[in-house]
Amino acid sequence: MRQAQTMVEIDTRGQGLSEITSQVVRWVSEQNMRDGLLTLFCRHTSASLLIQENAAPEVRGDIERYFARIAPEDPAAYAHDDEGPDDMPAHLRAALTQVQLSIPLIGGRLALGTWQGIYLFEHRRRPHQRTIALHLLGE
Repeated sequence: MRQAQTMVEIDTRGQGLSEITSQVVRWVSEQNMRDGLLTLFCRHTSASLLIQENAAPEVRGDIERYFARIAPEDPAAYAHDDEGPDDMPAHLRAALTQVQLSIPLIGGRLALGTWQGIYLFEHRRRPHQRTIALHLLGE
């Protein structure tokens, strides 16, 4: 059994989904493992990770609008606003999604479905640099 790990820095443009599949796939292929398990971990409380449709851009827009409705930026709704009106909604959106993903590695390839991509979901309005920890365990 072998393992490899790295930190990937992602520059976001502000709120929204940023596909990171190619960066992750490139790093995994450099590890020359055939079978195993990749774990991704987002080291932030106002951003998250998703596996989602990567063919139709309308899906990303619909997801972003949905989260804006269920966790709106409403200063009257929240006590916590240390970093502005998008702070608490960002925490809620991260709590409703996930900060960790596990993806099997089978035959040297991530076992993603045909239309699945890996996304960093930025929940804050302004651009941020986000760190994703990657850990691959396999052979």
